[in-house]
Amino acid sequence: MGTYAGGFQGFVDDLAAHLREMGVTIHLGTPVERIAFTDAGLTVTVDGEAVPADQVLSTTSPGLMRRLTPDLPPAYAKQLADLKSIGALSMILALDRPLMTDGTYWLNLPAAHTDKTANPFPYLALVEHTNYQDPAHYGGDHIVYLGDYLAPDHPHFALSDEAIADLYLPSLQRVRPDFSREWIRDWWVFRAPYTQPVPTLNHSQNIPPIRTGLPGVYLANMSQVYPWDRGTNYAVEIGRQAAALMLADGPPE
Repeated sequence: MGTYAGGFQGFVDDLAAHLREMGVTIHLGTPVERIAFTDAGLTVTVDGEAVPADQVLSTTSPGLMRRLTPDLPPAYAKQLADLKSIGALSMILALDRPLMTDGTYWLNLPAAHTDKTANPFPYLALVEHTNYQDPAHYGGDHIVYLGDYLAPDHPHFALSDEAIADLYLPSLQRVRPDFSREWIRDWWVFRAPYTQPVPTLNHSQNIPPIRTGLPGVYLANMSQVYPWDRGTNYAVEIGRQAAALMLADGPPE
């Protein structure tokens, strides 16, 4: 088992640099507003302008795909609507010293109540990443991750960063009684309403295919990973499957 130097951001930066060397143009800060196939062909709308496209591969969540592509075949749109998922809320701490001095890397935390504020720890996982990777990779900081899975409409998503800090940080004294906020060199809160598919009964029969049924439009995301849990290796696998289909199909007539 290994980890990429620089983490996922380092991996993405290196991948982007390699793609640019191959002549690929990457448009950042360019939100897509609509994907459509009309008599004029396939278009992607950006800033109100419909840009022609030969093919489109979307890697968004199922819900966002439905909103971006209202012309999807009804049966395919229903497949997307029927998929279940949960979101994630995480807080990252950069400390000036270790939190778990015994070298513990990962703690799965008890949750006796559905009301998270009633639990000793109002989140599900406490991970001291630098008990696995040397702090030298992070400027000498000790990196601690406090992570939770939540329903997309959970009220914690609406809390401010400061409110999350006030909710999460007191619990760290249960791990190390002398913990002090003065140890924190920096901190960040991240929210994502779609982070983990939740398979239900007969999920294998409800997985949407990569071909959406709208000419030239394809979908590849973690809801199609089955029966395994989502992971980078399976993302690569689905990416290769999507690329093979797109090459085989070619642009729509």
